[in-house]
Amino acid sequence: MKLKKVYYCSNCAAKSPKWIGHCPSCDQWNTYVEEIVDVSKPGDALQKSLRSQKPGAKPVLLSEIQKSAAKRLITPDHELNRALGGGIVQGSLILIGGQPGIGKSTLMMQLALNLKAKILYVSGEESEEQIKMRADRMGLTPNHCYILTETELSRVLDEIQALQPDLVIIDSIQTLTLPTVESIQGSITQVRECTAEIQRYAKQSGIPFILIGHINKEGMIAGPKVLEHIVDVVLQFEGDTFHAYRILRTRKNRFGSTDEMGLYEMQANGLRQIHNPSELLLSQTQENLSGSAVCATVEGQRPVLLEVQALVSTALYGTAQRSATTFDLRRLSMLLAVLEKRVGLRFSSYDVFLNIAGGLKINDPALDLAVVAALVSSLQDMAIDKHIAFAGEVGLSGEIRAVSRVEQRIQEAERLGFNRIYISSNNLKGLSKTKNKIQVTALGKVNDLLSDLFG
Repeated sequence: MKLKKVYYCSNCAAKSPKWIGHCPSCDQWNTYVEEIVDVSKPGDALQKSLRSQKPGAKPVLLSEIQKSAAKRLITPDHELNRALGGGIVQGSLILIGGQPGIGKSTLMMQLALNLKAKILYVSGEESEEQIKMRADRMGLTPNHCYILTETELSRVLDEIQALQPDLVIIDSIQTLTLPTVESIQGSITQVRECTAEIQRYAKQSGIPFILIGHINKEGMIAGPKVLEHIVDVVLQFEGDTFHAYRILRTRKNRFGSTDEMGLYEMQANGLRQIHNPSELLLSQTQENLSGSAVCATVEGQRPVLLEVQALVSTALYGTAQRSATTFDLRRLSMLLAVLEKRVGLRFSSYDVFLNIAGGLKINDPALDLAVVAALVSSLQDMAIDKHIAFAGEVGLSGEIRAVSRVEQRIQEAERLGFNRIYISSNNLKGLSKTKNKIQVTALGKVNDLLSDLFG
């Protein structure tokens, strides 16, 4: 065996004989890491791999292929089923990533304890006693969940072959190793080869696998980028450790839509599913306070009403501060510039602070109208009626642009007891003629909105 040092890019898995600061393949900086690989007799290995190849598949006409519905394992977690597109497909490979301590292991442990099927939970990070303590905190000790604390993949696959479970959960993929790969645990080569081996076994046996993955400092799943191409589904578990809410987003799904998401609340005994997020994200106060506006947004396929809070105060220092929590700061600067240029409101001498209640990070452009209303409300210290909602994008010329799924937004606002909703006049073209109890006000300019709200 002849070992050699090789450098791999952690972003695109490009190989280099020496360390370089800039990757020429993916144009990233400081991504190359050192690995030890076996380079002895590469010709013999190639001949062996060619001899072991099976006969290739033959081309088939697309019209002759018989379509069959994918068999799914329906879980008791309705939010997870929503994110997966209806359940866990047999033989699929699911990768879930998230920040340390966000609740990935808790979510998977709840799934293993609540699912009425034979589950194998493979842990390379915790002992059996630690897993037992976590299960006791949840108050569930079923007899159908098996625990295996092992890091060598060949032994894990042997136990799976003997047990024949309905679902395998691996926590985490970075802890597994293959003895035939001469690299350290968690390296790019180990993660890639272990995932490829699990994929081959899952497709042959029909057993679905859920892999928990670590993420790097940029928030991406650690390991080579090819890891996300190998698996069938990529889920991202997001949230703020200082807030109780967690979002399970779908980044990739070969069996369904990527527009779905699940919403949870972290509690002492585990994660609680949130079926009606609007009622939790809205303010519980009965008073009308300045600087507060409600936006009818859409997260995935689900309409959600949330509260936008703004505070505008006189700047004590020479340079005005701009701060935004869970909202794009550049977007806030753009909206402030629009209000100064098109409306004539001088925010340059004021400190501006913006917050999305609940700690949820929403990228829906329909937030613009609620943000503008909250900013002007705080500036003029005039409260907005708590039964008014907003849904519209603001352009650079001060126009209110149309947003998608406006009917779902209107129906959600009406269901929660709102009396009025402001939308773009361009949304009236595709709006159905059915009468709603809620008053729909369509406007074309930000000036019209402020005149109607504040006079």
